[in-house]
Amino acid sequence: MAQGFRLPEILEIARLEGRVTVDDLAARLGVTAQTIRRDLAELDEAGKLERVHGGAVLRSGTTNIRYQERSALNAQAKTAIARACAAQIPEGASVFLAIGTTTEALAHELKRHAGLMVVTNNMNIANILAENQACQVIVTGGVLRRSDGGLTGPLTEAAIRQFKVDIAVIGCSALDAEGDMLDYDIHEVGVSQALIRQARQAWLVSDHSKLERTAPARIESLAALDCVFTDRPLPAALADRCAQWQTRVVTAG
Repeated sequence: MAQGFRLPEILEIARLEGRVTVDDLAARLGVTAQTIRRDLAELDEAGKLERVHGGAVLRSGTTNIRYQERSALNAQAKTAIARACAAQIPEGASVFLAIGTTTEALAHELKRHAGLMVVTNNMNIANILAENQACQVIVTGGVLRRSDGGLTGPLTEAAIRQFKVDIAVIGCSALDAEGDMLDYDIHEVGVSQALIRQARQAWLVSDHSKLERTAPARIESLAALDCVFTDRPLPAALADRCAQWQTRVVTAG
């Protein structure tokens, strides 16, 4: 395959899967690892991918990738995380589900739960759980973010303060080595912080790709959470910190 065809193919794989590895690309595209390394170096220089050990990841910036692309990234991992999280939500619980494609995957897994009260600032989640006749769904007010159906802003935060739920499940755009959860939208950050305060337990659902990204706005430390659901073991240093903070880590799949 000529380079003119390889580079767009590599970018498409990266958009769908979040990252690419040299060995996997060499096998898929039928070229040598050395050729792939040159391709990744060129894409890195062009600002389209960011080189990491053994491959490359989508380049981080001050804006998030599009909702449709986020939905497709690591879809199997998100489903596994959602199932693990849903298994620990008891029937009859009050739950807040925040904006995010992994929380939307969780909503699909909760369609069979009975007696739930779900409060959400995610229009997509409200529509998913509308199929569950045994689930009460409450949608907060707020400013609609048309790109992904999220509701944010002061009205959303004011609505959240009217509740004290059993469990709040949030997502994040990035997770750094110190254990800080990060996001792109400062208004979404304020909502996530309010959710942590207004829940008896706060959980994070986050796949491994979040450790390979960065974002400019800080939500909170994992120390503020009760549990983290992910699809791969955390790096050893971060896992040790979670143990010190008594933040439980559940690895799905």
